[in-house]
Amino acid sequence: MEEQYTEDSIKSLDWRQHIRKRPGMYIGKLGDGASYDDGIYVLIKEIIDNSIDEYVMGFGNTIEVNIENNLVSIRDYGRGIPLTKLLDCMSKINTGAKYDSKVFKKAVGLNGVGAKAVNALASYFWAQSVRDGKTKIIEFEKGEILNDHNIEDTTLKNGTIIKFMPDNELFGNFHFIMEYVEKMLWNYVYLNNGLKIFLNGEKFYAKNGLLDLLSNTINGSGLYPIIHIKESDFEFAFTHSKKLYGEEYYSFVNGQHTTQGGIHQAAFREAIVKTIRDFYKKDFEPSDVRSSIVAAISIKVVEPVFESQTKTKLGSQYVEPDGMTIRNYINDIVKRNLDNYLHINPETAEILLKKIQQSAKERKEMAGIKKLARESIKKANLHNKKLRDCRVHYQSKDDRRLETTLFITEGDSASGSITKSRDVNTQAVFSLKGKPLNSYGIGKKIVYQNEEFNLLQSALNIEEGVDKLRYNNVVIATDADVDGMHIRLLLMTFFLQFYPDLVKSGHLYILQTPLFRVRNKKETYYCYSEKEKEEAIKKLKNNIEITRFKGLGEISPDEFKHFIGPSIRLEPVILKKDSTLNEMLSFYMGKNTPERQMFIIDNLRVEE
Repeated sequence: MEEQYTEDSIKSLDWRQHIRKRPGMYIGKLGDGASYDDGIYVLIKEIIDNSIDEYVMGFGNTIEVNIENNLVSIRDYGRGIPLTKLLDCMSKINTGAKYDSKVFKKAVGLNGVGAKAVNALASYFWAQSVRDGKTKIIEFEKGEILNDHNIEDTTLKNGTIIKFMPDNELFGNFHFIMEYVEKMLWNYVYLNNGLKIFLNGEKFYAKNGLLDLLSNTINGSGLYPIIHIKESDFEFAFTHSKKLYGEEYYSFVNGQHTTQGGIHQAAFREAIVKTIRDFYKKDFEPSDVRSSIVAAISIKVVEPVFESQTKTKLGSQYVEPDGMTIRNYINDIVKRNLDNYLHINPETAEILLKKIQQSAKERKEMAGIKKLARESIKKANLHNKKLRDCRVHYQSKDDRRLETTLFITEGDSASGSITKSRDVNTQAVFSLKGKPLNSYGIGKKIVYQNEEFNLLQSALNIEEGVDKLRYNNVVIATDADVDGMHIRLLLMTFFLQFYPDLVKSGHLYILQTPLFRVRNKKETYYCYSEKEKEEAIKKLKNNIEITRFKGLGEISPDEFKHFIGPSIRLEPVILKKDSTLNEMLSFYMGKNTPERQMFIIDNLRVEE
């Protein structure tokens, strides 16, 4: 029977229900905290954005963030929300000062949606405003008012205090990875000179904006001193790195980290090539100019348009309504300042020229190898059993793009289990045969000469850098035994050496799979550690059967779908701020030195 389309079929959800039913519209994906773009970090960001907007307006130069037992507390020393409007600002969509663009000309936190989304997605939410000797507190649970306290006198300094606990009904068994939070806070202080942020008492502060961001990132591997320019609403800093293949960008709009770039980043890439070609009066290939560049750019735009609510890609064409295009604006500033800089610093200009010539030479040497590689890929693709692709990809406009995952597995049985149990829309599988080559210390041509690496690069679509990456999550899925660990290290070496920006931008993970299955006739628990096994035994009490999984191939497809479904456990591969890539790789993957032999002996574990 045909469905009737009547007044009854039009459902009106209240704001809480809407946010809780469609959280992806507000915070991207939910996730359990393993990925830097998981929703729990967006919740923190939404609250801090409001504090940053106060700072930008000239109120309060300190923000205190505390995270303990999954309770997040954020305190600023701005003006404080007007006390009688606190309830509206925390629970009425489309209420906020940011709609009056004279007050917040280049704001990005939209008090309209951010705080309310956090409120609706938190199992507990505390909002407190302090203003001129008075304070008001309101407590919520999943967006519903728990306690609306009366206005009281206080000796506290002006500002806003927000505390919240993400709702584990939505975020599952989540955990905050402090490195992700630290990275976010560093970005805030790089972009707001003079701002101090404290995280659990540790101070984050930067004096020189993007210059500090870049020098902390490249850790002394720049070919020449960082070029740092700031003019009106645009700031940029760049150098070429001795150790990097490809290009690496840190781009921001109104203090928002646009991890997927956008118009401003594209304009900067064009402007660099154009200016350098004009300066040397040579028609260089763009890829030769930009090869191994590391750059940070920041622009302020009136009423920016982003391609998603999580603001990771800029879509605006103009610096402000009826104003100059972003392209022309950036091109003009880069051309004038960079041209000037290269004239004043001939020694930098000389190093840069040599770098470009070196890149051209390498590109020509690689051209023949790439041509052969492409031909062999064409042949291999005709019978390429290695990649079983999915339907949605990371660069698509599909809502599920953040869930796109490529599992890199080893051996037929493991690949078979994952392939049969995966979600064909968002999960792809690439199977290796045996151990990949140790690529440490070998030039990039090995990527093209080794069929397996070549096919993997082609599957990921990262030959020209991570701009066109096809999957948001690249997951190494190997057995948890010695061979599996070795394969894991070999793959990590491949990515760290040739595509470090894939790792730095948080796309590489290790799949955690259970070590034990503990069950009786009624219930089954999958346990990822001895501790979880003991807990499961206590819960089940009697008639218990315990299985230890030795490899992924032993787990049947029916069971496997639990481990790569909504409750998937991923461990991110994180590069710590102070780790230098080259030293780390040469220690673990280089020649067998006496230091490494001692390290292995000291860390040997004998299994029972």
